[in-house]
Amino acid sequence: MMRATIHTLAGTNVRKIRAAALDRHSVIGYVKFIRMNSAVCSFHMVGTRPACAVRNREVPEVLKQKNWEDVRDWLVTQMESGELMVGSPLPIESELQKITGAGRHSLRRAIASLAEEGRLSVEQGRGTFVAAPPQIVYRIGRRTRFRKTLLAQGIEPLREVISTEILPAPAHVAKMLGLAGGALVTRCVSRSYGNGVPVGIGIIWNCALRFPDMAERRQRGESVTDVYCSHGVDDYQRRETVLSARKPEKWEARTLLQPTDSPVVQQEKIDVGPDGVPIGFSESIWAAGRVRFLIDTQENG
Repeated sequence: MMRATIHTLAGTNVRKIRAAALDRHSVIGYVKFIRMNSAVCSFHMVGTRPACAVRNREVPEVLKQKNWEDVRDWLVTQMESGELMVGSPLPIESELQKITGAGRHSLRRAIASLAEEGRLSVEQGRGTFVAAPPQIVYRIGRRTRFRKTLLAQGIEPLREVISTEILPAPAHVAKMLGLAGGALVTRCVSRSYGNGVPVGIGIIWNCALRFPDMAERRQRGESVTDVYCSHGVDDYQRRETVLSARKPEKWEARTLLQPTDSPVVQQEKIDVGPDGVPIGFSESIWAAGRVRFLIDTQENG
């Protein structure tokens, strides 16, 4: 049984290192960036054959010790990619050390830094969790506009189109839009962000006959409002809104980068033109932990 390892460097003191901590096939790899000039570096394993001597070469370290900023950047990447979702706990410290190759001090400093930024929540006796970003206040009125609502709060809005298609209207969509059964409609699915964090999924249905270029223009990044305007709808209002809470479907949770047991708020709304005729029906799914709804009963206009 190996008891200890002794390595000797010319001009240095003798140090002892546990044998279990070394790779017996390349023991020299654990000496950190020592440049050998005329000195001789020799290693002796008690109870084993000696490793080879090394002359005139730089020995790289095998396990690079991560500093705390490396660990912080890695944790941020995991959160932004959805590997660590809002509300989910961080692995225990020993597991994080294995994953990152970081020392305890670096790991704790990185976590403390992210906790100060509000990105992690350290709960005594429970663990460390990925914190939810500040909630968006989403004002619901007759002329609710996502972009305008977020900009008013100093939050950068973004919508990305996930898919568009033209298909026969499902029965409930035809009813909401006042169309005949089987009429062609455009279905556009998008994801909404606030300051880079996913906050909602939008599914909007429009009559394909009235807005024949809706799918193409949404894919190009144009807003629904701009498409409406080009077809003579200069203004539109929300006729009604229905809100309900539920657990997300798996694809919804993945799209919102949240755990499947975190609730979502489903919103259904109908938009109408100045003549009161429905022009759009939307089904939206909002991350409940990231959005608060304010029902505006005093909106002007």
